[in-house]
Amino acid sequence: MTRRSASLGQAAAIVSAGVLLSRLLGVVREQVIGALLGRTVETDLYVNAFTLPDYLYFLLAGGYLAITLVPILTDHHASGDDAELNRSFTAVFRFVGVIALLLLAAGLIFARPLVEVVFNQLDDGLIDRLVPLTRVAIGLQTFFLLGALFTAAQYAERRFTIPAMGPLFYNGGIIAGGLLAALVAEPTPMWFLVGGLIGAAIGSFALQWWGAHRLGVRLVRGVPRSHPATARYLKLALPLMVGQTVVAFDEQWPRLFGQLAESGTTAGLNFARRLNMLPVGVIAQAAGVASFPFMARLFSERRTDEMRDTVTVSLRTAVAVGALATGLIVPTRDTIVRVIYQWGEFSSADTEVVSSFLLYFSLSIPFWVMHQITTRAFYAQRRMWLPVAIGTVSTAVIVPILFALTHRFEGDGIAMGSTIGVALYAIAITSAWLREGPRHEAIGFIWFLGKVAIAALLAGLIAVLTLLAFDGLLPDAAAGLVAALLGGVGYLGLARLFAIDEARDVVARLARQFGRR
Repeated sequence: MTRRSASLGQAAAIVSAGVLLSRLLGVVREQVIGALLGRTVETDLYVNAFTLPDYLYFLLAGGYLAITLVPILTDHHASGDDAELNRSFTAVFRFVGVIALLLLAAGLIFARPLVEVVFNQLDDGLIDRLVPLTRVAIGLQTFFLLGALFTAAQYAERRFTIPAMGPLFYNGGIIAGGLLAALVAEPTPMWFLVGGLIGAAIGSFALQWWGAHRLGVRLVRGVPRSHPATARYLKLALPLMVGQTVVAFDEQWPRLFGQLAESGTTAGLNFARRLNMLPVGVIAQAAGVASFPFMARLFSERRTDEMRDTVTVSLRTAVAVGALATGLIVPTRDTIVRVIYQWGEFSSADTEVVSSFLLYFSLSIPFWVMHQITTRAFYAQRRMWLPVAIGTVSTAVIVPILFALTHRFEGDGIAMGSTIGVALYAIAITSAWLREGPRHEAIGFIWFLGKVAIAALLAGLIAVLTLLAFDGLLPDAAAGLVAALLGGVGYLGLARLFAIDEARDVVARLARQFGRR
């Protein structure tokens, strides 16, 4: 197997670019859905179709396959034993594949009674329509789950380009399905789902198999069922399977609680959350995904001090950028929603609703950043139970809060509850990480958070004043862009004043990248 791999900076750049392209295409996907279906019960059905499949995916720790498999494969990389790496990969793939197919088959068979239990507030007619949509989404998750194993094999080699391409095919498939429906028939949720199924089969499974295969990762014969990699995988994955973390459920809150509010609430929350997850993906997930293989390798090589330094640098850099994102989104949210979504069936009244949801969602961005990195730091040390325990407790705390907020504020309350839940988890898991380090590290990080919060608040104020100054003089898109640019420039100036070196380092790194190109 080749050993040529990316540095941490290169990895972060590759993952950030891939996530950015994927999230931008995801915004286009939501634009198409909003224009063709609107903020209606049709979009509610489309969003709700993913609820049960996503939960099955979560039960199999599908979203954490890279986290559970990378440490196993990384140990073999460190020892240079490629043959044993393939045997370990085969053992885990076989185990996960069999269990996945059994669970997903059960989901297909029992889709209707499960849908009736989860969506007990919907009438029979909507249940009848939701069941076949759910079955298609279950098939889609099969490709995600098995493809994630091949993605993990590439992460273990610190290769990120092909994994970053997978979501592009998935989002492209959904868009193509909707546009094809608009050309030849009446757009319905099923068209979008079938397009996504084809995109997932190509990008999330076939492409990732090829990416792993070209690195020398193979499914080999003669691997005993008692291979130790299976037990190691279970030891790492079991906490993630049984723990009900608030982060894993965050995407489910709009679906589960949206049925308690007026029609279209689930769709509106989904539109707002997708916008919010654009900076979250680029900043938080990219930083976490890129840094995890490096943290796992450093831990395997017992270079714990270097690992802790890697976590600190990644955390401070991502928080500095995440706070800026919140500071700019809050004042420009109306413009963002209007420019992106207000087309076709998506009305100005829908813009007002989605903008309100986005206000509350955007406050969660810095907290997403914090937990994405600190949680992975624990996972890199093979310590799964602590993050899961903290996440499960956070879930137990936030559920009654969500019920109360939904009853009082409907959709706004669900968005508030989502942000509160992510914040609780992020603060708790980051505190747990900092407690294990030197005292000056924790004090320094708290002081750093205070400086970043002030800088982001002032940057947002600059954006607000810019919007007021250009009100009526520029089109919405131009005014929003100018406000964001001036707010960003103001933030960088404040970063220099407050000695927030991480923000300036990001800009310098980007300048060098563009300069080389």
